[in-house]
Amino acid sequence: ERIAARADLRLITLPDALRKDPAARAEAINGADVAFLCLPDDAAREAVSLTTSENTVLIDTSTAHRTHPDWAYGFPELDPALAEKIRRSKRIAVPGCHAGGFIALVYPLVKAGLLPADAPLACFSLTGYSGGGKKMIAEYETRPLPAGYEAPRVYGLPQQHKHLKEMQAIAGLSAPPVFLPTVGNFYCGMEVCVPLTAGMLAPGADLAAVKAEYAARYRGLVRYAENPDENGFLSAARWAGRDVMEITVQGNTERFALIARFDNLGKGASGAAVECMNLALGVPPETALTLE
Repeated sequence: ERIAARADLRLITLPDALRKDPAARAEAINGADVAFLCLPDDAAREAVSLTTSENTVLIDTSTAHRTHPDWAYGFPELDPALAEKIRRSKRIAVPGCHAGGFIALVYPLVKAGLLPADAPLACFSLTGYSGGGKKMIAEYETRPLPAGYEAPRVYGLPQQHKHLKEMQAIAGLSAPPVFLPTVGNFYCGMEVCVPLTAGMLAPGADLAAVKAEYAARYRGLVRYAENPDENGFLSAARWAGRDVMEITVQGNTERFALIARFDNLGKGASGAAVECMNLALGVPPETALTLE
């Protein structure tokens, strides 16, 4: 739906009867300039094995290749070198939604030496139910709602969420954070929070240095906002329907929270994938994205 109306692209699709046929899939992938892998991990790995064309750019939205050294991590705003790797790569792994918010907050601070790699971090992330896919969408859109679905629900309780490996590796941490993903009774939108105390920062670092690092690094599709609250609140749905990410820091010099707000289907998923495609095709990254 996002790319069908673009005049610069021709969309290759398979009829339902052939969508799982290996020969048909291989023909479509190898005949494309760009192929999106919107598949479970094992099926994504199978699709890679079917790719023989040296010209096809694979953009994988699964967790299968996000920490693979031969794949570019699809978050160009993190680092100019990473953006260049995405432009040149034939293998691009799109970030996970929760992970993208966490990494956008933590990576710059670790990279700049403001936050130690061994800092004992926690992360709370609130997402709309569309992030759970067709099954969860159907559950939330059933009437009456199943018991308990009217209120936010924490999940990933055993601390084995599939995004943790990515969160640790890309952010450059020595251990994964304590992670509390939470799904709410709203369709889309996401708010990722990382609480910190001043004592968790590196010696000499402070709240002002954290804000300055974000303000210097994030000015495009990811942008820093000094005071974005809405009468003392920060809604997880603020950027629903858009393909941007807003970074802010709220609190005081002793206790504060790093916060990323975006659409779990935008910069957290499909929007990020389209942005990566734009870079690979040599067009402006914001092409056909919704920014405001």
